[in-house]
Amino acid sequence: MSPARLVLATGNRGKIREIRDLLGDLDIEVLTCDDLEGWPDLVERGETFEENATSKAMELSHWAGMAALADDSGLEVEALGGEPGVRSARYAGAQGDDAANIARLLREMEGVPAARRGARFVCVLVLASPRGESIEIRETCEGSVITAPRGELGFGYDPVFVPAAMDRTMAEMDLEEKNAISHRGKALRHLRAILEAGEPGWLLDA
Repeated sequence: MSPARLVLATGNRGKIREIRDLLGDLDIEVLTCDDLEGWPDLVERGETFEENATSKAMELSHWAGMAALADDSGLEVEALGGEPGVRSARYAGAQGDDAANIARLLREMEGVPAARRGARFVCVLVLASPRGESIEIRETCEGSVITAPRGELGFGYDPVFVPAAMDRTMAEMDLEEKNAISHRGKALRHLRAILEAGEPGWLLDA
C-alpha cells in the first residue's frame, strides 16, 4: 500500500526542516511547495494563531486535493501585551525578515527589566483534509527575551529567546536539542502520537 501523503503549508525552510526531522520516518510522504506547481498565495488574515493555521490548512488542502499541515506560530511578550503575536513574522513590516523583526523587538523592550521580560513561543498546528475534516494542536514554550542576539542556529526570534530554566538561546541549540523543548517540537510530537495511534482515518486510510 502506498504511503499517505500530506503537503506542508509553508515555504519557511527552518519550519520544513523541523517538521521533516520529527515526522520524516513515518510512513507518510511529506510534500512541500517545491513538489507542486502553481502554489497558492496562503494569506494570513486571522486574529489568532488558530484562525491562521486553519485557513491555510483548509485552503491548501482543497487546492492540492490531499491532506495539508499548516502551522501558525509566534512570540508573545508579556511586557508588550502579547505582541508581536500573530504578527511575529512581519513585525518589522517585511514578511520573514528575522533581523529586522528582532531589531524592532529589542527597541520596543529597551529598559524593560529582566523580571518583566517573560515571553512564550506559541505553535498551533492544523491538519486538514479536502473534505473539511481537521485536527488542531496548540503547544507553548515559556521563557524570556534577552537584550542582544546570541547564536547562529535556528531562525525567527530564536537568537533572543531563552527557554525557562535554561541559559542558552534557541539559536545556541542544535536541531535535536531545540525540538526536544520547543513549541513546534511539542506540537509535532503530539501530532506524531496521534498518527502512530492510527488516526485520523481520513489521512491514513485514504
